[in-house]
Amino acid sequence: MRHLLDLSKDELSAWLAEHGEPRYRAPQIARWALQRGVTDFEAMTDLPAPLRATLASEFTLAPLPALATRIADNGDTTKVLLDLDGNGQAVEAVRMAYDPDEDGVPDRTTVCVSTQVGCAMACAFCATGQQGFTRNLRPSEILAQILHFTRERRVTNVVFMGMGEPLANYAATLRAVRWMVDPDGLDMRQRGITISTVGVVSGIRRLATEGLQVGLTISLHAPDDELRRRLIPTSGGTTIDDLIEAAREYTETRGRRVTFAYALLEHVNDEPEQARRLAQRLRGLQAHVNLIPYNPTAGAGLRRPSRERVRAFQRELQAAGINATVRVERGQEIAAACGQLRTDVLGKPKNDEATSQAASIEWHG
Repeated sequence: MRHLLDLSKDELSAWLAEHGEPRYRAPQIARWALQRGVTDFEAMTDLPAPLRATLASEFTLAPLPALATRIADNGDTTKVLLDLDGNGQAVEAVRMAYDPDEDGVPDRTTVCVSTQVGCAMACAFCATGQQGFTRNLRPSEILAQILHFTRERRVTNVVFMGMGEPLANYAATLRAVRWMVDPDGLDMRQRGITISTVGVVSGIRRLATEGLQVGLTISLHAPDDELRRRLIPTSGGTTIDDLIEAAREYTETRGRRVTFAYALLEHVNDEPEQARRLAQRLRGLQAHVNLIPYNPTAGAGLRRPSRERVRAFQRELQAAGINATVRVERGQEIAAACGQLRTDVLGKPKNDEATSQAASIEWHG
């Protein structure tokens, strides 16, 4: 049975018209499903009983059951593993509740969502990348991760930084975003949503044409193409220059500053000279660098740099005029990095090709 939230608003309106119902029923249904988070059509009490019955016969609003939940930071960080089908397919989502004094945004609550089961990008430092790719999520499965938390507390921000590559599941990602920002949907600020990509240039350029004011984060992780290909074996022919040009086009089209994510790995990409080379490549671009100290995962043979090395790298960027911050870390004691909870609960995937590839890379030589 189809999930109702796999439909777009226009498709829902068209379905209603086909069943002789007025189109104004679509906003009513959307508000019940997304703003109130109901999971039973019978709860939609302002709809006629026959319509509720017809909806229930063709669609479902069933939530995704939680396989595991872990809490950290005195309750401010919650990570959940959600079951997709009862056959071992599951995805992670993380809620981070920030103190209003931290960033000036009152009652800010951010949810980090996944877009795929596993990931095909095989990033050497990522637990999800070591799992391999299973399948894309549907729009309803992306939205279910947010709804899991909105039933407890209003979500103000969403970051597509969980399991998978959002721009490799472009249609479902954008359909979910449309429901997030729709006034009859989750009614979120467009600027409160950030899509993160490992560097799918075609997807970045397509996203720039969508008329949305969502944020964009591009995973860089290296100042040169050779090292980036070692860290992201699937980056192929995409160069750093390609990514910088795509970022420039996105900024010019959407008027939004682009963020470059840079995972810091001890003695791999965290040397001061590498920071200076990175700054030289980004000079003149309206961008921000988000430095992320490596969160250790099994099998990759990589280490987290010391606080001193992290700050030294940041200072080099700032001295060159590049805006750079170190990510505020949450949930280290609950394995909050994407993919870790799934591995802990469900075990190591049978297809460990990506893990073997990451573990075999020689980092010092």
